[in-house]
Amino acid sequence: MINQSYKALLSGKSIIRELSEYATARGKEIGYENVFDYSLGNPSVPTAQGYTDAVIDMYQNKNPMEIHGYSPSLGIEWVRKTVADSLNRRFDMDYDTKHIFMASGAAGALAHAFRAVTEPGDEIIVFAPFFPEYAQYIGRTGAIMKVVPPNTKDFQINFEAFEEMINEKTMAVLINTPNNPSGIAYSTETIKRLAAVLEAKQKQFGHDIFLISDEPYREIVFEGADSPYPSKFYDNTLSCYSFSKSLSLPGERIGYVAVNPRCTDADVLAVIMGQISRGIGHNCPASTSQLAVAKVIDETSDLSVYETNMNLIYDALVDMGFTVVKPGGTFYIFPKALEEDANAFCMKAKKYDLILVPADNFGCPGYFRMAYCIDTEKVKRSLSVFRKFVEEEYGIGKKG
Repeated sequence: MINQSYKALLSGKSIIRELSEYATARGKEIGYENVFDYSLGNPSVPTAQGYTDAVIDMYQNKNPMEIHGYSPSLGIEWVRKTVADSLNRRFDMDYDTKHIFMASGAAGALAHAFRAVTEPGDEIIVFAPFFPEYAQYIGRTGAIMKVVPPNTKDFQINFEAFEEMINEKTMAVLINTPNNPSGIAYSTETIKRLAAVLEAKQKQFGHDIFLISDEPYREIVFEGADSPYPSKFYDNTLSCYSFSKSLSLPGERIGYVAVNPRCTDADVLAVIMGQISRGIGHNCPASTSQLAVAKVIDETSDLSVYETNMNLIYDALVDMGFTVVKPGGTFYIFPKALEEDANAFCMKAKKYDLILVPADNFGCPGYFRMAYCIDTEKVKRSLSVFRKFVEEEYGIGKKG
């Protein structure tokens, strides 16, 4: 018989994917240039040229077996060492090759991290607003996801609610900074306070509590934002990374887990993740992708357009009367809708070919997400449409 739990998911399709598919279909009707699609977080800047050059050079000059053969279970050793050395240079850490596990993007990294430090029935705490797929990532491990309600004042951690929720069943805490969907980067003060709480709770409960840090937007940080490296502040940290956003290559599915050298069982956790791969059908990302990112380990695409777009949208939204916290990074902004029901708000926006994502599934009803990884010219054109939408539907900005 078909697995009924997966079959049930067919009726609960991702709202982000649904809206993206609608935008594509609508684009075929009126021209996609006339659809202001803020639904999907798909990087819009060109892939870093260094990555492309590295792939071309390998295909022309490397032994085919090196670039097309299976890699070791934990990833190519030279690549793992290159990742470790880069993190050490950039964040004053002391990773070694043995602390790096290569994975299929941040999702693959999280899949291994969750299973490495929890058993079925254990609890993993996440903070709203959060990426909706966390519910599937965590639930399919047998662990239980507990959600701390949002602090909508600034989208830093709601510590009062967090300290009430954490308990003896808590084996891991998941953070995402800079954050999808809010665009907020957790400050040094926030990370230090989180670390202090976790240290105290480890002693109180008598067991490790791992901090799993989801960091695919680590390189997209805006001027003036405070965005520390969480592993610097808490020993039991697993850093989960993807090159999808920094190098604009999400389709290559390449990332890693970096195990803090001072965490419990640091020397064997990557090896354990190799064993986890046997159970979930993951046996290393493509060798070509591993080798190519290692060649450009400290490079990024030109990410400046995201800050340009953010400033344009933020200023316009504030001028239109929206309540919105200014992002510190990513390519997302997270305003409060102009009515209590953000789903109704976003449905009204669709009439103007503005594709916005309601945030109920992000754990923050009443808000909506805009993924502004689109051309700046299109952002500028969308703003007049946005003004027309709020004027006609909500009477904001009407003259007389």
